[in-house]
Amino acid sequence: MELSNYLLILVDWIELLANLISVLIIAAGIVVASVKVLQTVRKPDLLHYNKARLAFSRYLVIALEFQLAADIVKTAADPNWTDLGILAVVALIRTFLNFFLQREMKEEEREVEHAGKPVPG
Repeated sequence: MELSNYLLILVDWIELLANLISVLIIAAGIVVASVKVLQTVRKPDLLHYNKARLAFSRYLVIALEFQLAADIVKTAADPNWTDLGILAVVALIRTFLNFFLQREMKEEEREVEHAGKPVPG
């Protein structure tokens, strides 16, 4: 077996592992966010709701990074114009999602931080 065949097998395993990690991160995020949502049911206010969304958003951002890494590894090992075009579109979409998720997370972090401070007066 040629070295390039071993490399392709290794790349397949790395891609599979990155995608598996991504799925596990999303699953963990679902569990954490579900627990926080259940706490929101007990204390129905915007602060607890934002904490649940913020927690889940963090997991999604990390999972998107792993998925993008898997796509990059796959395309880098055996590139062709079609795969490069697909990677560019996928990377653009994931980067777009990541950007807006992080922006939303910053806003919610400010709201959570602001809600924890006493009101002057």
